[in-house]
Amino acid sequence: MNEPVKKIIPPSAGATAEREFLDGPHSRWREFRFVLRVLREFIRGFRVLHFLGPCITVFGSARFPEGHEYYEMARAVGGRLAEMGFTVLTGGGPGIMEAANRGAKEAGGQSVGLNIELPFEQFANPWLDVMIEFEHFFVRKVMLVKYSLGFVVMPGGFGTMDELFEAVTLMQTKKITHFPVVIVGKDYYQEMMRTMADTMLKYGTISQTDLDHFFVTDSLDEAEDFLRKRVVKRFGLKQQLFIPRS
Repeated sequence: MNEPVKKIIPPSAGATAEREFLDGPHSRWREFRFVLRVLREFIRGFRVLHFLGPCITVFGSARFPEGHEYYEMARAVGGRLAEMGFTVLTGGGPGIMEAANRGAKEAGGQSVGLNIELPFEQFANPWLDVMIEFEHFFVRKVMLVKYSLGFVVMPGGFGTMDELFEAVTLMQTKKITHFPVVIVGKDYYQEMMRTMADTMLKYGTISQTDLDHFFVTDSLDEAEDFLRKRVVKRFGLKQQLFIPRS
């Protein structure tokens, strides 16, 4: 039986604050208070995540149940990352996120979730050593990039696409460099890849080099090799870090 979540960092404000903020202009005092709440949320995240080991974030849909091929693939990905010595970081919810966290725990690795308050679907999965609950998507997204050495993107919906293209845009605009992004699921993503190659590239809205910002595969061995080469080279991590755990 898996262990319960060991550390829960509660949200800093009510679930409606961000929705109210985005409704439009408010009084300057009210918007200043919102900034303070956001600042407090950033500080909570910094204090907890600063002490984690090297992390790889796994993204994917919350809607794939246990037993689905993509769930089991994400579970294997989480295990492989843990065996490499990485802390597995996810959005902390069900589906692909749960599977990756579960795989990490089963392999003896560290499993962390950055959960988000949503009106549906999103609840913390039970395979987490550390869970931080965020109210604001943009704070959570900053944390996922800041404390990750790379992303593994599994099949998912709008949220997964948002995270994928956020990372690619940051690389395209040189805000981050050489950030390894592995997309797992060739069949699922083939239409998206075709659109980028046949439409975006054709009309010049992206360049050929933009397509080099990520690696698409169905092979866990290829994904592992890609991460080993990019992460070790970029961050100068000791090769001993990636010796499989006994």
